Amino acid sequence: MRLLDAQAKLLALKQDVLQTSDAAACLGIKIFHASKILSRLSKVGIFIPLARGKWACRATIDPLLLPEHLTAPSLSYISFQSALYYHGMISQIPNTIYAASLARTRQYKTPIASISIHHIQPSFFFGFETVSKSGIRMATPEKALLDVLYLSTVRSLLFSALPELEIPHGFKTKNAFKMIEKIRSPRMRTLVREKLQAIIESHV
Repeated sequence: MRLLDAQAKLLALKQDVLQTSDAAACLGIKIFHASKILSRLSKVGIFIPLARGKWACRATIDPLLLPEHLTAPSLSYISFQSALYYHGMISQIPNTIYAASLARTRQYKTPIASISIHHIQPSFFFGFETVSKSGIRMATPEKALLDVLYLSTVRSLLFSALPELEIPHGFKTKNAFKMIEKIRSPRMRTLVREKLQAIIESHV
């Protein structure tokens, strides 16, 4: 099969991320050969290798969609510093895309962006909404802040110090304190409540 023909068929799928098995089915070839074709297309910048068996289409992928594809079938959503910046709560652009997930904590370095996935307990996995036409799952302002405070109790080096923070108009303080009750560990629940209270009082 000619490389240009394979490229046209794969792009016609209009998928932001392809699995090698999907490409093989589309082209009617074995997975080994599909991997070779995708590798050749990656050398000319058409597809980007993300992780084993996963390839992003450079022309269409929104970097904020990468976490959910990398953690699939486990769910994830954009949070922490990335969501704080999205909501205008910090002004410093994160050089990494941060996401909360039911998958295990893991770092990815891709040609598109660096991705930092952080495991959240199922009981605390909520507080996000779909934004943009791409269907990106984004933490609400309240949950983004709580996620940072939540992990600051166990991963102090990465989440201990926030850049200068601005609490936006419409920040739902009562809802944020209610969310804290979903944390199963009494110790973590108390620490997060105290950290949030200190932040709110400093912005009064």
